[in-house]
Amino acid sequence: MFGIFMESLVIFKLYTGLKLLFVLTLVSFLYLLVTEKDKTIRQLFVYAPVLILVLFLFPVSRKLFVAMGLDGETYYRVLWTIPMGMITAYGAVRFTGRHRRIGLLVSMVLIILCGSYVYKSDYISKAENLYHIPDTVVRICDLIHPSDADPDVQVTAVFPEKLVHFVRQYDSDIRMPYGREMIASQWDYYNKVHEAMEEGEVLNPEKLVEACREEYCQYIILDKSREMTGNPENAGLTLVEEIDGYLIYLDPVSQAAAESFAVYYEEDDK
Repeated sequence: MFGIFMESLVIFKLYTGLKLLFVLTLVSFLYLLVTEKDKTIRQLFVYAPVLILVLFLFPVSRKLFVAMGLDGETYYRVLWTIPMGMITAYGAVRFTGRHRRIGLLVSMVLIILCGSYVYKSDYISKAENLYHIPDTVVRICDLIHPSDADPDVQVTAVFPEKLVHFVRQYDSDIRMPYGREMIASQWDYYNKVHEAMEEGEVLNPEKLVEACREEYCQYIILDKSREMTGNPENAGLTLVEEIDGYLIYLDPVSQAAAESFAVYYEEDDK
C-alpha cells in the first residue's frame, strides 16, 4: 500500500511540476481557506480540491480505478478535476479587491514570470489551420476522401504512426486498419498491417501490400524518407501523388474489391 501511495505522490509531483505556477495556486488556495466566506465557493475551491487530492493519494482509490477496467497509466487524469487555474484566478481577484486592474496586471506578470513559453514543449506546436491538425493530414485526406460520385465505396487507408492520431479528427469517412491502440505500447495489441508498416527498420513493400489487401486498404501512405527493400510500384501499387514528403499510393486490387462490395450491397438493398 505504501508503494502505491508513493507512486501516486510521484504522479502528483510530475503533474504539478512543483514549480512557481503551483506555488501561485497554493498561495491562492491558502488565502481562500482563511478568508473566503461563501459556502458554495469554499466547497468548490477549498473542500473539493482537498478531497480529490486525498482520494487520489489513497492507495485503495487507485486499486479501485484499475479494478473498474480503467487504464492505470491514465490515473493522473483524476487531477484534472482540481480547478487549479480557477483557484489561482479567483484567489488573485479576491486578494486585490477593488484594485482589480492593478491586480490583473500583477497577476499577468507573475504568471508570465513563473511559467514557461508553451511552444518550447515538444508536444505543443502552433496551429496550422482551424482543425488544429497538420496541413499535411488535411491535404492527404482531401485527396483520398470517398468520391461524391460514388459515396458507397468506402475508403480504407494505412498511415504512418505520426499521422494516425489526426486522421479521425478530420475525416471520419476514412477507415484505417489500426489506430491509436497500436501506437500505445502499454496495450500490446497485434495487427498484421501495423507489423508490416512499422515494426521493421526497412519496409518490405510486398509484405505490406499483402497485409493491406487482407484489410482491403485502397491507399497506402508512406514517408518518402523511409528505407525500403524495393519500389512499391513493383509490388502492384500506383503512385497517386506526393504531399509534403509523403507518397500516396493506390492499390488497384483493393480498390476493385471495394467497388465490387459497394455494387453487391447496393444490389442487395434493392
